Amino acid sequence: MRSRYHRRAFYGLGLSLAGLAWLLLWLWSQGPYGRYLDHGDWMHIGLAGSICGALPFGEALVPAALYVSGWVLMLAAMMLPTTLPILDLYARLVQRRPDRLMLVGLVIVGYLAAWLVFGLAAHLADLGLERLAQRSNWLIFNGWALGAGVIAVAGLFQFSDLKRRCLERCRMPMSFVIEHWQGRRDRRNAARLGWRHGLFCVGCCWALMLLMFVVGTGNLGWMLLLGGVMAVEKNFAWGRRISTPLGLLLLGWSGALVLAHLLL
Repeated sequence: MRSRYHRRAFYGLGLSLAGLAWLLLWLWSQGPYGRYLDHGDWMHIGLAGSICGALPFGEALVPAALYVSGWVLMLAAMMLPTTLPILDLYARLVQRRPDRLMLVGLVIVGYLAAWLVFGLAAHLADLGLERLAQRSNWLIFNGWALGAGVIAVAGLFQFSDLKRRCLERCRMPMSFVIEHWQGRRDRRNAARLGWRHGLFCVGCCWALMLLMFVVGTGNLGWMLLLGGVMAVEKNFAWGRRISTPLGLLLLGWSGALVLAHLLL
């Protein structure tokens, strides 16, 4: 009975935090600085523009800080619900320890760190492609090709062995915790457990997350849809069944974009 109560309370808290992240993202998107979520003009408009001009290296630091803030909120909204099973299992494992809150927090920090590394890499790649597009007359008039390519990559990845193996590790929280939690060097072990779980999570979800750079990183509707898809894939017994239809759907979408522009 106590274990059931603990689980309900833990899931309630986790989903409440995810809901708070959704609310903050919505408020941000509706405010005057909503353009920052969509990689808008960071450096020359409004308060952020003034800060960029006043701080040394402000034109690099302020956009990076805003991007990281938005990315962390997006992770809390989209990915926190998908990782609640392993967090709940770990929390019950260490519930009798006086430092249990710190240990669970370190697991979360390690998990977020893995996604932050991916997010920064994706952000730099996005900026690089934007610079490339500005120097290419063909890409200026055919920017859709980059989007179609990303969608095709996301579709093909649904059929890959890497996707399958990473997804299987995410779907077995008990064996994952037993494998990676030794109980020695507790804090370091907790952070490492979160980091490794985050790497497997990135491994199975990175291609779907890249779609946010196609549809708009501030698009809350797409965030909700993709977050739901990833939660189903990772946490429901029938979740693996949607991988193939989803891959075919994405490939069809990419092909439709190509055909639509070739026939214009």
